[in-house]
Amino acid sequence: MRFTLLAFTALTLAASPALAEDAPAPMPKPAAIEADGVPPVPQALAQATRPYMEFRTAGFLDWDPQSKAMLVATRFGNVSQLHSVAGPLMMRRQISFEAEPMGGAFAPNDGTLVVSKDRGGDEFWQLYTLKNGRLTLLTDGKSRNEMGPFSKDGKWLAYSSTRRNGTDSDLYVVDPRDPSTTRMVAQVKGGGWAITGFAPDAKSAVVANYVSVQKSDLYALDLASGKLTPIGDHKQKIAHGGAKFAPDGTLWATSDAGSDFQRLGTLDPKTGKFTARSPEAKWDVESFDIAADGSFIAYVVNEAGVSKLRLLDPASGAVREVSGLPKGVIGGVSIAPWGTIGLTVSSARVPTDAFAVDPRTLAVTRWTESETGGLDPAANVEPELVEVKSFDGEPVSGFLYRPDPAKFPGRRPLIVNIHGGPEGQSLPAFRGRTNYLINELGIAVFYPNVRGSTGFGKRFVALDNGPFLRENSVKDIGAFLDRLAGDAAIDPARMAVQGGSYGGYMCYASAIRYGDRFKAADCIVAISNFVTFLENTQSYRRDLRRVEYGDERDPKQRAKLMEISPLSSVDKLAIPLLVVTGGNDPRVPKSEADQMVAAVRAKGRTAWHLVGLNEGHGFGKKENQDYQFWTELQFWQQHLLK
Repeated sequence: MRFTLLAFTALTLAASPALAEDAPAPMPKPAAIEADGVPPVPQALAQATRPYMEFRTAGFLDWDPQSKAMLVATRFGNVSQLHSVAGPLMMRRQISFEAEPMGGAFAPNDGTLVVSKDRGGDEFWQLYTLKNGRLTLLTDGKSRNEMGPFSKDGKWLAYSSTRRNGTDSDLYVVDPRDPSTTRMVAQVKGGGWAITGFAPDAKSAVVANYVSVQKSDLYALDLASGKLTPIGDHKQKIAHGGAKFAPDGTLWATSDAGSDFQRLGTLDPKTGKFTARSPEAKWDVESFDIAADGSFIAYVVNEAGVSKLRLLDPASGAVREVSGLPKGVIGGVSIAPWGTIGLTVSSARVPTDAFAVDPRTLAVTRWTESETGGLDPAANVEPELVEVKSFDGEPVSGFLYRPDPAKFPGRRPLIVNIHGGPEGQSLPAFRGRTNYLINELGIAVFYPNVRGSTGFGKRFVALDNGPFLRENSVKDIGAFLDRLAGDAAIDPARMAVQGGSYGGYMCYASAIRYGDRFKAADCIVAISNFVTFLENTQSYRRDLRRVEYGDERDPKQRAKLMEISPLSSVDKLAIPLLVVTGGNDPRVPKSEADQMVAAVRAKGRTAWHLVGLNEGHGFGKKENQDYQFWTELQFWQQHLLK
């Protein structure tokens, strides 16, 4: 008999005092977890959920130019590490052995491997070379560094760094074989700068300055003099992405110039004129890569959340679609020097795995098949698209995962799980531990894309900008609740809300506005007060967030930011609250959670608080992720399922 959480609860409640005294000790709490007001985790609960805790993923990172092996990130211990996969479905040979998650890429000439890692989720990444299990530091060990591309000949690696003043992301290059060669090539102001591609001769590069989701400016950089020359008219609000040079020197990019969506095309570096080359008119082109010989470009289109991989012939303009990939979300596309396309796919039934595509035949080959704790991933439910019109007639949508009605007849409880960002999008990807809620407890889970989400055009993404439009996205949740409460398979008396980061703000705000409809709220790394958040978030990202949320230095905006902050309406937050926090979070500092928990408890109301002292913006270590999930299960059992 399957021992579910509900069965565990029933046995616990029915146990006699004598049996309770003989109950096994609770699960050990990870050393870096603080559980304030949180009950211990029973061993029976951990045992009931065990298979769902043991899934793995394998994200494609790069191709090894020497061995032609894949570089993937996968976890066999507590965090993801780098592994080499020599061929399709062959063993994953671990090549990094660190206490923190790792990312990396190979130099295209000699296979020098450069990796990045932070400390405890603080996002102050350092760059290293990795050889024979040993790391050699390339950066200063203190600042925040983000890895960019290699030059075509593999000699130079670009990166951005805050080492000068802790705030501005200046531009650097280094020959990773000799750390002493590192040099600043451009001093800039702001935290959104990056070199996105070297010219074929490595004497110049294209640079992007991310200002907001609606505006990213491109520059030509002379690497010898450091001169930055604007590409196009920067007074216009245009978003560019992924700019890089083809072998013939043509500059390719994605851009929403003249369109509501991101299209793939070419840019004239002198005039800034963008010429769309991909045929898509409605959906965003999210990413692309150019073959080393320039013969084709692989690009990914987001069609209502589902990814499509297409190949463009730059000479003829012909486009071919790869039809053999699982229906889901594509990421990490990179073309090997010999032409094979590597990528990652995640879907309801694919737990994030690495695939390859032959550009000639479009044949798809699966390179990794990640474990799912012995469970059959094909048993997971595919989500359905739910579309509604909000309070003002604006169409909004989301993905609903329904439990099996044969196994769970009647009306089922529902959790509304709101994505972060706000420049993000809920996608039909693998749900990991959440599959336990759906498959074993019969809880429906809904992932909305409220206004301000990406993937629906630049008009839609701007509908929540600034403090005076912010609450319109919260009103979208009300429209979804109206639709879902009228669903014959959803129990309107048992609904709860969950969200992380900006979705954590939405979690608080929805719990306040719809407290009569939600029974409980699980708010993760969440903004509780926009003013204190903006004042205390890391300096390198403060101006970037002001563009989205508002400027707390402006008296009118500050007043509105305070008005819409959940902390200002805490007296209206009457439902039980679970708050999850990263102790090293550079984005939403721990103080945001501390003040919310204190305010809720001061009103005599329930607030559980779980803190990962060695975590940042979301838990990244398996032992902490497991404990968070077990805590959430107990929270739902007490406050949603009864």
